[in-house]
Amino acid sequence: MCIICENKSRPPVAGHAPAMDACKCGAPETLRAYARIEADLTRREMLGGGAAVTAMFAGFNMAPDSARAQGGGAGARPVLLTNLRMYDGRRPAMRADVDILVEGDRITALPPKGQGPEEARRVDCGGRAVIPGLIDAHWHATLCGIGEMAALTADPAYVHLVAASAAGDTLMRGFTTVRDVGGPAFALKRAIDEGHVAGPRIFPSGAMISQTSGHGDFRMIHELPRVAGAPLSHSEQIGLNAIADGADAVLMRAREQLMKGASQLKLMAGGGVSSLYDPLESPQYFERELRAAVDAAADWGTYVCVHVYSTEGVRRAIRAGVKCIEHGQLVDEDTVRLMADEGVAWSLQPFLYDQDANPKPLELQRRQQQMIAEGSLRAYEWADTHGVLTGFGTDILFNPAGLARHGAQLAKITQFHAPLDALHQATGAASDILAMSGDRAPYAGAVGVIEEGAMADILVVDGDPEASLDFLIAPETGLRAIIKGGVFARNTL
Repeated sequence: MCIICENKSRPPVAGHAPAMDACKCGAPETLRAYARIEADLTRREMLGGGAAVTAMFAGFNMAPDSARAQGGGAGARPVLLTNLRMYDGRRPAMRADVDILVEGDRITALPPKGQGPEEARRVDCGGRAVIPGLIDAHWHATLCGIGEMAALTADPAYVHLVAASAAGDTLMRGFTTVRDVGGPAFALKRAIDEGHVAGPRIFPSGAMISQTSGHGDFRMIHELPRVAGAPLSHSEQIGLNAIADGADAVLMRAREQLMKGASQLKLMAGGGVSSLYDPLESPQYFERELRAAVDAAADWGTYVCVHVYSTEGVRRAIRAGVKCIEHGQLVDEDTVRLMADEGVAWSLQPFLYDQDANPKPLELQRRQQQMIAEGSLRAYEWADTHGVLTGFGTDILFNPAGLARHGAQLAKITQFHAPLDALHQATGAASDILAMSGDRAPYAGAVGVIEEGAMADILVVDGDPEASLDFLIAPETGLRAIIKGGVFARNTL
């Protein structure tokens, strides 16, 4: 019996399609309705006790100005952002002929300049540029702000407390949404969504699914061999990775992540720099193993993304039905053409072996980073030439010192693209990649764009996005206002 509606048929599990005779309490549309109700209740709480809540969570980087753009609930005043130049995340141009109307957590209209509703509270942007909240399409929310040894050995509670602090900082750099492509981010996502800590929206993948000896196998040699019935490794127990060999095992691990709430699945389809025991160029997982995860994801209306660098690994993944390639800097141009022809997205990072490179202790790892840097130069050119849907990501991993340069990594893509084209990768293009999650997307509105019906995630910046993205290098001064879901996380206008 369902404890909510007392339906005596089989109660549904969140994320599963309900049986024909089951209640609808766990259906995606119902869960989204619950989320909207909770958000509205949170708005009401913030009206009555915003200062107290801000003080309570000061240690988790709650913004100093967390006043709502509007109060929420019946009779609340909408907010009209005026006197602005807008980049909408879609078209490579700035507009000065519209205002932005925000009601609740949504953008409800782009009325002609000066023609918004009289009852709206007006926020004068001072002629500044306004852009969508940024998206990092390759992020590790629980692994970015902590060293590798601590992540793999520390008390999990410590890891999550550090992650909560880092999440607040991520939001204050203007990243209002991230796609988490590996790690135990479900609890952090829930805490952010419920308003307990500040942070970006999270599209979680859950544990990174890896073959034995693959890029997601963090065990040491002395831990081998694993025997039947042996306990999982520590990293598997905390949800960092899931080791699976054979199609049946991959299918089980994939379904486990979907059960936890994954909006997409992440598999390791090739070698990497951080892992010690697999060659960088090696393809990983047989096509039948990759397809098992693809089929599981498809049954739930979502997709698989894969970590991979090499041509063979990418081609194998495409044949298996994978929809998004993470990294891929070592592919040849024919494979990039294949990605374009098959409609496969590319989550590309500016790995240039510069000050933003994740620190590596071994000479072999550093040589591999240099090799990938050379491939990055070709990758950006080929992605543009062949029209592959390309989303911006950073993959800041086990690198607390690198977090301050988060936005700077987007700014430096202007060496490959015009500034608005680079910005598009972290807004409209990344939004299209997130939309591939379909009904598994945890948020009902579009993100990364300024358009009617989209989530009200908006940045007011000191700078001209048509000329440069350098305002992202120092976000504490370059971002004058940060709005997430209709809430001012920062407002220095």
